[in-house]
Amino acid sequence: MHELGHAVAALLTGRVVHGIRIRRNHSGDALSSGRGGIGPVISGFFGYPAPAIVGAAQLWSVFTGYTAIALFVGGVILVLTLLVIRNLFGFLVVAASAAVSAGLWFYATPEVQGYALLVIGIALLIGSVRGLLTVVGVHTRRRDQLQMSDAYLLYRSTHVPSPVWLLLFAVVIGGCIVFTVLSYPIA
Repeated sequence: MHELGHAVAALLTGRVVHGIRIRRNHSGDALSSGRGGIGPVISGFFGYPAPAIVGAAQLWSVFTGYTAIALFVGGVILVLTLLVIRNLFGFLVVAASAAVSAGLWFYATPEVQGYALLVIGIALLIGSVRGLLTVVGVHTRRRDQLQMSDAYLLYRSTHVPSPVWLLLFAVVIGGCIVFTVLSYPIA
């Protein structure tokens, strides 16, 4: 989801996405090009917040009765993602995810669809917090890995200090969690 966040943000800012690679160790690359400006900054920013945004949207769809639509849209996005995946492992992960989404959409009852999206949405929100803590750990304890940090790369391209980017990641992820909690229907 992290690399897809970079790619979608790149597309939304007019950049061309050349490919996504996903590795077994949960790292990856999203390669895009285009005019300078704010596009590379927005694309660089939305890796860590993407799982939280998608998780919050999935949970909102469950809470508001749009589960089938969320499954359909997610499945279409996954199928389209197959066009830009550039390695076998990434292709297998995305293809399996698209197949599960399609299976749920075509064959599962609305109740099963809801539970599946509930689990996936919660996992994405928890994963986004885990990813944030991991990148903060890189900046505080494992500085030898700094060159792989999105916050560090954003600092290098904008001269805005890495802690500011880490704080912005945290604000968006925290906002998604608050949105999810507030959108939960109280019976």
